[in-house]
Amino acid sequence: MTVMQVDHDKTEPTDAAGWTPRLARAETNGGGRSGKDKPVYLAIADAIAEDVREGRLSPGQRLPPQRALAARIGLDFTTVSRAYGEARRRGLVDAHVGQGTFVRAAPPLPVAAPLVERGTERPFIDMTMNQPPIPDRPALLDQLRRGAAEAVMGLEPQTLLRYPDNAGTDGGAADKAAALRWLAPRLPGMTAERLTLCPGTQGALLALLTLLARPGDVVCAEALTYPGFKAVARQLGLTVIGAPMDGDGLDPLALRALFERHRPTLLYCMPTLHNPTTATMPLERRLALVALAREFGVSIIEDDIYGPLIPDSPPPLAALAPDRVFHVHGLAKCLSPALRVAYVVAPDARQALRVTGALRATTLMASPITSAIATRWIADGTADRLLAALREEAEARQALAATLLTPGRFAACPQGFHLWLELPPSWTRGEFATHLRTRGIAAVVSDTFAAGDVVSGDAAPEALRICLGAAADRAECRWVLSVIADALEQIPALAGVIV
Repeated sequence: MTVMQVDHDKTEPTDAAGWTPRLARAETNGGGRSGKDKPVYLAIADAIAEDVREGRLSPGQRLPPQRALAARIGLDFTTVSRAYGEARRRGLVDAHVGQGTFVRAAPPLPVAAPLVERGTERPFIDMTMNQPPIPDRPALLDQLRRGAAEAVMGLEPQTLLRYPDNAGTDGGAADKAAALRWLAPRLPGMTAERLTLCPGTQGALLALLTLLARPGDVVCAEALTYPGFKAVARQLGLTVIGAPMDGDGLDPLALRALFERHRPTLLYCMPTLHNPTTATMPLERRLALVALAREFGVSIIEDDIYGPLIPDSPPPLAALAPDRVFHVHGLAKCLSPALRVAYVVAPDARQALRVTGALRATTLMASPITSAIATRWIADGTADRLLAALREEAEARQALAATLLTPGRFAACPQGFHLWLELPPSWTRGEFATHLRTRGIAAVVSDTFAAGDVVSGDAAPEALRICLGAAADRAECRWVLSVIADALEQIPALAGVIV
């Protein structure tokens, strides 16, 4: 589909530079909502559609620049950018870098109809990925973009066109210095010789499992564990045994019995803000766990991807038993999924070299460009400000959950991006997930996290993980939680689920 039905050799596109969206008279209430309680970005997209339909905007006209329109109507740039993006999704406009945003010349192709709830258009909300919320901090979001651009502009041309020395698998000096600074609150006194940069947590797990286990080996994990770990272990021909858990995480007594029976090669666990149950293991249990690992000669892979979100959490296992633990910390959850950078801390320099070799054989290296952005954000304080903003936004959304959902029905961490929803007897997890999909919400059932073999108990309870970070804003998060709360008070037949 063409953008304009004009002859570019004869006619320049006309401008609609003075165009202003016709919003509700109440305009906005200061919280990104229109006078009809609709998100402003949707109201602007609706105004574009209406003005095209009524002939106030003509095919081929160029809309005002986003920043100019934001300044004119008193909104932040992010809201207008989302509005233009929504208009593109609907097929109303096209955008061309360096030229602008233009009204499409032909009627838009049909798009998937958004969910309609209480008279408000709502796009499908995918909560299957656990991701950080987007904080309502326009200045901070702009700083992220500027810092990323400056980091890339600061790279030497050869960095952009050549492999770094030794394939870059152990990271450059600046990247390692930034990593040490970022990890210092969790692992004080850690040295660069023990550190390896990886292309994300998944790449780190692949390298570590390749290094520490062989096909046919038994490896242990929590009975409910990170699906990415299960996928890598299965790909490498490993047998995953799930260890019983309670509200504090792994049960050391049950783990001892498992070690005695199966003699695993290693243990993978997430002691802080566990995914999906949100449990954080207390200090005494961590000490019991590392003592058990030493007794049985088991290495530990500690996934600390959510660790920085909780400022007062107990020390990582790597701080308690550096001789036994390979500590993995990725930036995807505590900063941004776009930063495919992870830091692996090995027990000593020799083991770090082995991790580097395994990384070179699997995923080669962390991208120097992505690493440069992470390093810049850490060095100039942007990462700390972003982490604080994410904690604040997460706390606000968890407060909504505490208000709207029945106490005792779910597990959560105040700074976490997700909650673990336990269902009443009237619902099965499959029925509840199906019901949410009919309302335009996707969530993950417990089966996704269940370890392959379980010593005892039900590895897949009637529960779902709900990612609050997926909602576009707090208003959308409130709506999702209201839908969940309403469903929990019903039985499947009355909620329209075929059973």
